[in-house]
Amino acid sequence: MIDIRRFALNRITCPALSLEEFFLLAADLGLSKVELRNDLPGGRIVDDMKPAQAAALAEKHGVRVITINALQKFNLASVKARVSLELEELLDTASALRCPAIVLCPNNDMKDTRDAATRLSETAAALSDFGPSFARRGILGYVEPLGFAECSLPSLVAAVTAITRSGHSCYRTVYDTFHHYLGPDTENDIGTSYDVSHTGLIHASGVESPIAKMKYRDEHRVLPGPSDRTFCREQIARHVKKGYSGDISLEPFAPEVQKLPQAKLVDALRASLEYLRA
Repeated sequence: MIDIRRFALNRITCPALSLEEFFLLAADLGLSKVELRNDLPGGRIVDDMKPAQAAALAEKHGVRVITINALQKFNLASVKARVSLELEELLDTASALRCPAIVLCPNNDMKDTRDAATRLSETAAALSDFGPSFARRGILGYVEPLGFAECSLPSLVAAVTAITRSGHSCYRTVYDTFHHYLGPDTENDIGTSYDVSHTGLIHASGVESPIAKMKYRDEHRVLPGPSDRTFCREQIARHVKKGYSGDISLEPFAPEVQKLPQAKLVDALRASLEYLRA
């Protein structure tokens, strides 16, 4: 059984809750780790608080912020100036929150006409350029491949290649079970072409909709359970068997999860945690 202390809760699960309500929810579930986001309504990572106040509030409720999600389009050279400024702001916030990592999401746009070689080259160049900023703050960058067909970085193997080319040791990957299921990497790649020592965090969600796999989107991502079609629990078990000992964060985007009354959400989260831990 996986230790409950390894599980975290991403704020996308319940975006309508205030920050303190979110911290209380996590604590009520027996969780001591959470992920915050910069893409919720209002765009404020810590609502109307100052980051230091949010850090004190988290400490009060016995939880720790483990990531801020996310620096978007980090590997698109045409917006590098804007992204660089955003990164510095995120690093400032992370430092004040005593948060050890920021998630980096690649460009995910059907209008992206760059070829595969250019996409990989620009990914490595961005990581090379951003490395000193991460190193200066003692903060890690978690590169998250997205498995959608239009994504500029859908592969964990390619992500590690870009990280290696960057020449910096401040990067890890996010292994997202939903995106791995959709992406080009095979199950045989895990532990062979891709070493799990590169994984800094697992994002866990499931899909129960009977639609075709190619139509899966974020709104189909529910809490993992017995009806999951993406084999989330099996993916996590394989990662753990290969030596992964890090955190596992629940990250469902589905509106039917986000809109659950709090009592029902707590029950659903407890059931999903029990299922994943078994």
